[in-house]
Amino acid sequence: MQHDEVIWQVIRHNHCSFMAKIETGKFCRNPYNVTGICNRSSCPLANSRYATIRDHDVTLLDLDLPVGAHYPLSVFYLYMKTIERAHQPNQLWERVKLPRNYEKALEIIDKHLMYWPKFLVHKTKQRLTKMTQMRIRMRKLALKTREKIMTTPRKEKKREARRQEKAEKAAVLDKSIEKELLERLKKGVYGDIYNYPAEKYNEILDKEQLAASDLEDDEEEAEIEYVEGYDDLEEEEDMEDFGGLAINKFHTGDDDVGVDDDDEETVAVDRKRARRESNMTLRKLEKDEPGAKLKKKARVLVEVRVEQEDADKRQEAVH
Repeated sequence: MQHDEVIWQVIRHNHCSFMAKIETGKFCRNPYNVTGICNRSSCPLANSRYATIRDHDVTLLDLDLPVGAHYPLSVFYLYMKTIERAHQPNQLWERVKLPRNYEKALEIIDKHLMYWPKFLVHKTKQRLTKMTQMRIRMRKLALKTREKIMTTPRKEKKREARRQEKAEKAAVLDKSIEKELLERLKKGVYGDIYNYPAEKYNEILDKEQLAASDLEDDEEEAEIEYVEGYDDLEEEEDMEDFGGLAINKFHTGDDDVGVDDDDEETVAVDRKRARRESNMTLRKLEKDEPGAKLKKKARVLVEVRVEQEDADKRQEAVH
């Protein structure tokens, strides 16, 4: 037969595996303890009539909730123990599921613990309140996004840094060796090498050719050209010379009526001959070099000037 007082005396004064002694007091690690304190009224082993609340983790299969809905992190159950089931340890505790609504859960506790001691009823409701508040805080923390601090081992960081330094040194060395070999190949130090990778050598040569062509393009763009800008003025001067020649002839004709017709005929023949020669030279230049037309015009005008001077000398000689 079970005797609660004897059990408590043994547990309290001898040994209890659930007892935790610290400076502030004595606590109980038993999961069925309603307060967590080690005393006579709260001990689940020394009381044949006892009630408490426990929570169990829940899954989506246990609840009829739609997909994507927020489900509770745990479900609360009301546990009750009576003296009538003391001889059946496997059926010692009676379990009743509590709803999520706090008020309905309190109603169920009042219903099942109607004739129980008021101390147990009060402590059970107090435990339900604390656990409900804890569940609300847990849900808020689960919905809130927080930064997760991850630690990285120092050995791996040092190892990666060493590998990176070695790789950089090797890359610089390879590039310097490659440049030196290419310079020697260009100078013809090695002569005919048959086992050299010709593809890389050709790629580098193509790059150099492209760079040289770019430089040539830049040089061509920077060329300066000089163009004659006084062709129109020379033509105007030539026209003035022709006009002066005609005026001189008119005046000389009025003054000297006795000028021979042979001299006038020779001047006209010389002019026609000069025109023919100038036209022939211009046609040849257009066939050979289309851009040299303006330069040849200036030469023709110079020849005309010479002929005009010859004609003036002849006129003076006649006078």
